Amino acid sequence: MRKKILILATGGTVASMEGESGLTPKLSGDLILEMVPEVNDLCDIDIKQVMNIDSTNMVPDNWITIAKQVLAYYDAYDGFVILHGTDTMAYSAAALSYLIQNSKKPIVLTGSQKPISSSFTDAKLNIYQSVLYAIDKNSCNVTLVFQGKAISGTRVIKQRTRSYNAFESMNFPVIANIIDRRIFRQAISRSVEENKLTTYDSISNRVAVLKLIPGLNPHILESFKEDFDAVVLETFGVGGIPSGTAHSFENAIMDWVKSGRTIIVTTQVPEEGLDLSLYEVGTKYANVEGILEAGDMTTEAIVAKIMWILGQTTDQKRIKEMFYTVINYDRGDF
Repeated sequence: MRKKILILATGGTVASMEGESGLTPKLSGDLILEMVPEVNDLCDIDIKQVMNIDSTNMVPDNWITIAKQVLAYYDAYDGFVILHGTDTMAYSAAALSYLIQNSKKPIVLTGSQKPISSSFTDAKLNIYQSVLYAIDKNSCNVTLVFQGKAISGTRVIKQRTRSYNAFESMNFPVIANIIDRRIFRQAISRSVEENKLTTYDSISNRVAVLKLIPGLNPHILESFKEDFDAVVLETFGVGGIPSGTAHSFENAIMDWVKSGRTIIVTTQVPEEGLDLSLYEVGTKYANVEGILEAGDMTTEAIVAKIMWILGQTTDQKRIKEMFYTVINYDRGDF
């Protein structure tokens, strides 16, 4: 029996055409699909236009909308492909990983670096391989498929702004390589047979990212209190936070968490992750209530995860428990 796949179109470069002020999403999902007729040989396909925006304008409420569309049609289809702009695709892939957990059916995000109307587009191959991956019996959960790579939704980063191989899997192997019409799996997808599909429909946008730079004034955290409940702090190296100087962050951080807010400590270095136990400038923050260590997670996954968590609870004990629970390979401690 032929499988049924639902494509959800949200806009992005893949749907863009040249306008007076540059590229802007104009093409509908139906028109995009007409340009990739080869996918009709793979399975039965329906397409639904969810939105048609530049992904720069993607916001957390849009993630909820996309998740609700997947769930509304979940029983009717064998898998889903989401056409999405590349600029915020890593955030969306992570967010959907938390909003829809333990999915036996694949939820695949893809897009392109060139519009599908371009003579040199990468869109057709990405769409074809995304559908191919979505109908494979071993595919599950949220995954990004792009330029022959299938990457866990929580491990995606956009590494390049122009090249076709825009995305990398950070601190975790790719789930699979896709060459032409063949899928070569590198990491065995975690079984979801024993787990029940778990979904959520709330998220908080009271989250900020603060990247440390030499000489940054620690009082900046005080100015965040009105608008944010959690800050993702991108530190130096494996967890270096300025101390013992006029720019020490110790008092500001301790004051932040004593107010009931959360700090998630990560590193601004993309690869290999955080370890607060290694240097004196980091050890004082280990095992402090309200301070969470991100390990080898991507910033995109940290942001999406704490937004999801704060959408469910404000209890610090529960926040900690949920943050350290491994979801869709998002942390290296499994």
